[in-house]
Amino acid sequence: MSEIIKRENHLIDAEGKVLGKLAVEIANILRGKNKPNFVLHHDMGDFVTVKNVDKMKFTGNKFNDKIYHHYTGYHGGLKSATMKEISIKKGPSEILRMAVMGMLCKNKLRALQIKRLRFEK
Repeated sequence: MSEIIKRENHLIDAEGKVLGKLAVEIANILRGKNKPNFVLHHDMGDFVTVKNVDKMKFTGNKFNDKIYHHYTGYHGGLKSATMKEISIKKGPSEILRMAVMGMLCKNKLRALQIKRLRFEK
């Protein structure tokens, strides 16, 4: 009963698109929710390549105000950075990747699904 999963390549242009709506679209493709034979516990998503990430839009004043937190595991190890700092340091593709990661299911499949997300210059 094992069925061969056919993975397609999707090219998404991020120019002029809002971060959240773009992340939802990408997460649904990575999970495979756009396929008629979708099952929660199987990894049946497709490959996604995103181009023009540096031209995507941020609504409101999120670019300057939104703060991302990361805990290292040590006492006093809470690291904080704004969206602007992350964009300067790692690029806007990292912001989109973190948004998509937050929308994928928090289980063992997430690591496999996020590997199929690529960024084009």
